[in-house]
Amino acid sequence: MHNVELLASAKDLSSLKIALENGADAVYIGGDSFGIDAINESFSSEDLENGVKFAHERGKKVYVAVNVMPHNEDFQNLKDYLLNLQNLNIDGIIVSDPGVLSIVKETVPSIKIHMGQQANVTNFNSANFWYGQGVKRIIITSELSIEEISAIRAKTPLDMEIEAFVHGPICISYSGRKLISSYLNGKDNITYEKDCKRYNLLEEKRPGEYYPVYEDEKGTFFFNSKDLCMLRYIPDFVKSGVTSLKIDGRLQSEEYLQTVIKIYREALDEFYKNPETWEFNEKWLEEIKAKSHRPLTNGFYTGQAMPEDFE
Repeated sequence: MHNVELLASAKDLSSLKIALENGADAVYIGGDSFGIDAINESFSSEDLENGVKFAHERGKKVYVAVNVMPHNEDFQNLKDYLLNLQNLNIDGIIVSDPGVLSIVKETVPSIKIHMGQQANVTNFNSANFWYGQGVKRIIITSELSIEEISAIRAKTPLDMEIEAFVHGPICISYSGRKLISSYLNGKDNITYEKDCKRYNLLEEKRPGEYYPVYEDEKGTFFFNSKDLCMLRYIPDFVKSGVTSLKIDGRLQSEEYLQTVIKIYREALDEFYKNPETWEFNEKWLEEIKAKSHRPLTNGFYTGQAMPEDFE
């Protein structure tokens, strides 16, 4: 039985430390230049340097998202940015665009490349294609079932890593345009400062369901009204052959992030002690719900036509 990596989001240096101190094996961040992540706070080069040092001193890893969907002008400073990441000794770069992938391979060939969820990998042929392009980890889309993940694992090289998102806000749509602000202001070329705009979308036929919308200079992000929670299915994910389980706590407080990581760490450790007798502890779920202000869902991983939601 292989040990999977417990991976957590970090929107700033403080949350990076919280994640690693409470059981995460690695963190991923958006950086301050080429990550398409309006939820992240400012993660400066100095913060990143301190974060990488903090992680490596504890035997942990840091991955940086360079997953912007670039226009021509976005490539201007990319090589310098990548070289800076190399100097900081980061452990992996997350990309989603083939053009960015080619620049990463050319500029910093020693850094491991992860293919992001935006690539929408849903089958083993796509996974094998990216593996052939030098990608070492595939972050699969969360629309797959666990059974489909197992099938991908069975038909891909064993040294190709598979990462699955198991807990946190579900991004259901991303646009490179500033959709909300363009509509409200009647023009398309809105210029933002560093801070992003935050909205709540209320669906007319689903009263009481609010869909968070975040918008910054890189585009617009729509999120589900519920958070994904696959804690009960940890044994199934491990048996499917995934390499890494990802927790995203960026829509919640640091206290929530701390609680969720601790619980997933405990659940994983209990499973490894004796996989055959592992039992789900309802107290784990109660602790998470006590810290959360959002409903939870199992999403599509169980293969059901409709996700199973639980308040």
